[in-house]
Amino acid sequence: MAGQLDGKVAVITGGGRGIGRAIALRYAAEGAVVVVSSRTAGDLEATLDDAGLDTAHGLAVVADAMDRDDARQPVVRALDRFGRVDVLVNNVGGSAGGNADPFLGNDTAFEQTVVLCLTSAWWTTTAVLPSMRDRGFGRVINIGSGASKRTGSSVPYTTAKHGLVGFTRQLAAAVARYGINVNLLCPGWTRTSLLDFDRIARDRGTTADQEEARAARENLQHRVLEADELAGMATLLAGDDGRGITGQVISVDGGYKV
Repeated sequence: MAGQLDGKVAVITGGGRGIGRAIALRYAAEGAVVVVSSRTAGDLEATLDDAGLDTAHGLAVVADAMDRDDARQPVVRALDRFGRVDVLVNNVGGSAGGNADPFLGNDTAFEQTVVLCLTSAWWTTTAVLPSMRDRGFGRVINIGSGASKRTGSSVPYTTAKHGLVGFTRQLAAAVARYGINVNLLCPGWTRTSLLDFDRIARDRGTTADQEEARAARENLQHRVLEADELAGMATLLAGDDGRGITGQVISVDGGYKV
């Protein structure tokens, strides 16, 4: 039986670890050709190996999402190798630039975090839109956060993730007539390499177990989710069953701060 994404070409930024890796593995299992990017070649090769993808069905692109030209390379390379991109998952994100305490006025922390979480999505998306328009089909999936809808993180991070909401909705309105869907998928507390309860505990003078328990209490299911739990919704949004879903902010977060 054919998978939900059989024959589609998907580019997943930040595809070497965590949520990006989980989506890449699921897309491969659903029949997609998968292009993954990050700054670490070993992580990308491990993702493709674990997905069982050979060079005819997978491509690893080492790229720095903080650099305008480099950020576009996963799309450029995918178009060059496979001739099209059907699905783009903008999964790059995190905090950058150092201490984000607003009383310090750290311009670098604010600007770099916004570039990492928001501007990088603009760069990759604008690289892929013309080819999607020409083919009359495309799916853009931005990965947000619980901080896309509410407070709870640093000022730069929450600002950038809120910005993804406006970016997603307005872009969806701009490209809908060309058969392109754009959605924002928001995880809550999810177990990835970026989630370091030891570091959080050091900052708060607590223990890692206490911090994980606190995080779990913030959603209705009282647990930290696993990265692969995001992959099902990402597959729906990328496939034919998601044709009617666009301009939406969708949470897979166990009921985070409901």
